[in-house]
Amino acid sequence: MSVSTLQPGATANPRRLDTAVEVARKVGSFLFMVAVTFLGLLAVTFFIGRVVPIDPVLAIVGDRAPPQVYERVRLELGLDLPLWKQFWIYFVKAVTGDFGTSVLTNNPVMSDIAHVFPATFELATLGTLIGAALGIPMGVIAAVRRDGFMDQLVRILGLIGYSIPIFWLGLMSLLVFYARLGWVEGPGRLDVTYDYLVTPVTGMILIDSAMQGQWDAFWNAAGHIILPALVLGFSALAYISRMTRSFMLNELAQEYVTTARVKGLSEFRVVTRHALRNAAVPLITVVALSYAGLLEGSVLTETVFAWPGLGQYITNSLHNADMNAVLGGTLIVGVIFVGINILSDLLYRLLDPRTRR
Repeated sequence: MSVSTLQPGATANPRRLDTAVEVARKVGSFLFMVAVTFLGLLAVTFFIGRVVPIDPVLAIVGDRAPPQVYERVRLELGLDLPLWKQFWIYFVKAVTGDFGTSVLTNNPVMSDIAHVFPATFELATLGTLIGAALGIPMGVIAAVRRDGFMDQLVRILGLIGYSIPIFWLGLMSLLVFYARLGWVEGPGRLDVTYDYLVTPVTGMILIDSAMQGQWDAFWNAAGHIILPALVLGFSALAYISRMTRSFMLNELAQEYVTTARVKGLSEFRVVTRHALRNAAVPLITVVALSYAGLLEGSVLTETVFAWPGLGQYITNSLHNADMNAVLGGTLIVGVIFVGINILSDLLYRLLDPRTRR
């Protein structure tokens, strides 16, 4: 009797141990992949800084500095060291968030990025929300009514979104809606009148002004952000709607959809409760990639609309040969892109049990 009662416990413990070892192995493999990705990102940004034909010493001291001053700054920057030692120093500083000092602003690069990134975050988030809120329903309707009006519209919008350069679209929208019609506010983030009315808390003007009850500043900021957000949102809409249509067409062709229709379920329930629910899993990755693309790819939009975000910061730094700021901003962009990809992968695994095997 005692032998029979001990046998289940004796077999359960090894199973629990095997499960724990398997989970630890998968977590370790995932963390190793993340570490290798970030190490590769650091290596790419480091060697970009060494390959570009810009002398970081001249950017600091100027081209009229005496040779001894040039040499002293060169030694201080560690440019006399072997390349592998320079990379190790760069790696240690980057891991601790030290990207050096900006030549343009004379501030730590990380401090500058923390100051300008909320503007990019606010713009990209609003653009993604617009693109997803319009693109997903349009893609669903296009798939349900294949070859109909909405399907043709989604195809045309997708073609336009992929074909028209975003900077040209931004310039034309400024010309029409700001210069000609006066429906929106002009370039910039806020009129000078409201600059000191809002105390920065989150760095996002819409949220800060609403929190502080500065509604005049809020509506002024909304008038400034709506046009660049719509331009970015149109770019996201073109991508999200096409991918939604593709996923929905694939799901609507599955046997479980036919079975649901045979059972007498309404078309609305078949589409929303069955097909769209399964298509939502890969859609998470699509929206996440679109969001990451807007966060790191809004350089041209920020330049056209004079939006003081990360993209404009990197552009101005590049024009002034400020390589510390350029490399720091580029690395942050890469970290954001990789981070959002990792997050979307985790959500994918969470929502779809099949991917956990």
